[in-house]
Amino acid sequence: MNILNEVTMDQIKALLPVIKNAMLDKKASEIRILDISKISSIADYFVITNGDNANQVQAIVDSVDEALGKLGHHPRAVEGYRNAGWILMDYGDIIINVFSREDRLFYDLERIWKDGIPVEVAAEE
Repeated sequence: MNILNEVTMDQIKALLPVIKNAMLDKKASEIRILDISKISSIADYFVITNGDNANQVQAIVDSVDEALGKLGHHPRAVEGYRNAGWILMDYGDIIINVFSREDRLFYDLERIWKDGIPVEVAAEE
C-alpha cells in the first residue's frame, strides 16, 4: 500500500509508534521524529535514528520493513542498504533515515530540518 495516496493523516500518525517500536527492538539510538508537513511537500514526517555499526543499521531497517509490511505498507524505495552508512526508506508521507553514528553527525539532518516540529511518540508496551 502506498501511504501517500491510500491512508488518512490519522492512519499515518498511527504508524509512528510502530516504526519507533521496530527501531527500539533493534536498539536504535536517539530516535527523532519531525513533522515537516508545513515546511516541505516531500513528506509529512521524517524519522531519524542511528545504529552503532552497519549490521545494526541494516537490522533496524529490516525491523521497520517487517513491522510496516505486516500492516500492508511497503516502501516506495530503499536507498543505501548495501553500504549501510545512511539508509533511506521512502514510505511516501513518512521518510525514514537510519544512519551510522558517524554519518548521522556528518549529515546532521536535524540541523537541516530544524524548522520541523519534534513529535513525541510513546513506545507501545
